[in-house]
Amino acid sequence: MDQYEIIVVGGGHAGCEASLAAARKHHKTLLITGNIKNIADMPCNPSIGGPAKGIVVREIDALGGEMGKNIDKAAIQVKMLNTKKGPAVQALRAQADKVTYPKEMLKTLQSQENLTILEAMVEDIIIEDKKVKGVVLENGTSILSDIVILTTGTYLKADILVGDRRYRSGPHDEKPSNFLSDKLKQLGFNIKRLKTGTPPRLDKKTIDFTKASMELGDKIGYTFSFENEPNYDVDKQEPCYLIYTNKRTHEIIKEHLNESSMYGGYVEGVGPRYCPSIEDKIVRFSDKERHQLFLEPESLYYDDIYLQGFSTSMPHYVQEQMIRSLPGLEHVRIVKYAYAIEYDAIDSKQLTQSLETKIIKGLYTAGQINGTSGYEEAACQGLIAGINASLNLEGKAPLILKRNEAYMGVLIDDLVTKGVIDPYRLLTSRAEYRLLLRHDNADIRLTQYGYDVGLIPEERYKKFKQKLKDIKNLTQELKNNKVTPKKTVNEYLANIGSAELKDGITLYDLLKRPEISFDKIQYFYPNKYSKEVYEQVEINIKYEGYILKANKEAEKMLALENIKIPENMNYDDIKNLASEALQKLKEIRPTTISQASRISGVNPADIAILIVYLKKEKFYE
Repeated sequence: MDQYEIIVVGGGHAGCEASLAAARKHHKTLLITGNIKNIADMPCNPSIGGPAKGIVVREIDALGGEMGKNIDKAAIQVKMLNTKKGPAVQALRAQADKVTYPKEMLKTLQSQENLTILEAMVEDIIIEDKKVKGVVLENGTSILSDIVILTTGTYLKADILVGDRRYRSGPHDEKPSNFLSDKLKQLGFNIKRLKTGTPPRLDKKTIDFTKASMELGDKIGYTFSFENEPNYDVDKQEPCYLIYTNKRTHEIIKEHLNESSMYGGYVEGVGPRYCPSIEDKIVRFSDKERHQLFLEPESLYYDDIYLQGFSTSMPHYVQEQMIRSLPGLEHVRIVKYAYAIEYDAIDSKQLTQSLETKIIKGLYTAGQINGTSGYEEAACQGLIAGINASLNLEGKAPLILKRNEAYMGVLIDDLVTKGVIDPYRLLTSRAEYRLLLRHDNADIRLTQYGYDVGLIPEERYKKFKQKLKDIKNLTQELKNNKVTPKKTVNEYLANIGSAELKDGITLYDLLKRPEISFDKIQYFYPNKYSKEVYEQVEINIKYEGYILKANKEAEKMLALENIKIPENMNYDDIKNLASEALQKLKEIRPTTISQASRISGVNPADIAILIVYLKKEKFYE
């Protein structure tokens, strides 16, 4: 009987990161997937990144994950979003080639030492004394392991829905896992039914793009990985196109509303709030005369166009009418019809912050099985699960990222503390410390952790330490260098629209002026450092007051993080807790007072009572 240290079930974005992290930490790892051809598949949108999500990809890279490096190989258009706004909400987004992305990820997996890939279906988990011992395949074969990580995506009891039709299938008509979620339910997991969907794909040759507005990539080269340089020609990026729904589109949808899976009463699962179907948009936002849609290329190797924003579960004949009512699509050929998909997921409140389940030791879960949506959300969970599974084997404490340290920390804390009702999507608004969690500083926040857990190699770490040194040196040099109100200085300032000097000023304080950027400062000071160092120092200086305020707020949270709650706490012994607070605390079993304070239904009065009890019982001084 085969024996592994870690088995990862599922080859999607979570499974890829989990298995790579475990193998790179020198643990004998097995990745089991239903179809090797679908490893790192992109069954829905052909893109990586976007608001909040793009920052997550940078965080994955800073910790030693693979998604950032892989999208840098596969990008066909790249844009920095929200450049007219502050750095807290800026994020990178790339159109991905759906052929290149999985192909390159598979190459990485196949060349990784300590990692074996097996094409099979897992239908049971071997459990002894509430501890995982391995898995059982569909053909009855048992494979033993110390740890199992489930990254099953949307394949658990998956049903495809189109109109009044429902049939058991995963994405791309792949075979779903029909029994594993039942086994999880038998073990004591609460199983939820969730829903998501995907838009139609259209034949590029049959679209009249003259009726659409062209959306081009940026003329500046970007990368997600801190290690990479741009490898694409900024002048040869694939264009996207913007169109809008119209009155006729809305009329067709309203006429056939009861034929959609959702409004016809055929849907059991809860759909994503922040990525609704087009019929849901028409109903919920009935005052809107139009909704924007994007025509996005899926690959350089074929002509399918993804109709972003037009997810639907209408019957095919209705989809044809809806789509052909749109500008430029009057005579379009539909390559693949849209559909909704329902699947089983577990209650994420049954997880610890390490992503190990509370019910079964050594069993971890990551990705859509935890109730999230999106490739990036899945990948970051997979990476954290792979790291923590490895640390578990090594007898070390898990890596728990705090809410002021990473969007990953926000996501996982939300999952295990609040749970999900509909598929969870990361948004900048979910992060109360978003000014601290920026695209530009992900390496500064997380590279040390990546090095400490063994995923950042020595050479990269040395470069990172030099960058920190350069930032410190440049900051001090700007404080030490003054400019005085000479005629040439004031003439230069006047020419760039900045007020003249009456007294001497340090370059540090001069850079605080909104109209002064580092390229202007270099008139007074030689260019000695990298672009990334200048960018970091400029943001730190210009937003100094806001950053200090955010750090002070974070310190308050961290003080509460330091008040630990015993794992075996008997909440029934605590008098005067509100009944809802008692029920929620017993269900979630928070590890710190800070986490307890974020539980819905636990009020400040309950937290005060809890702190008093901990002090009284000498759990906290």
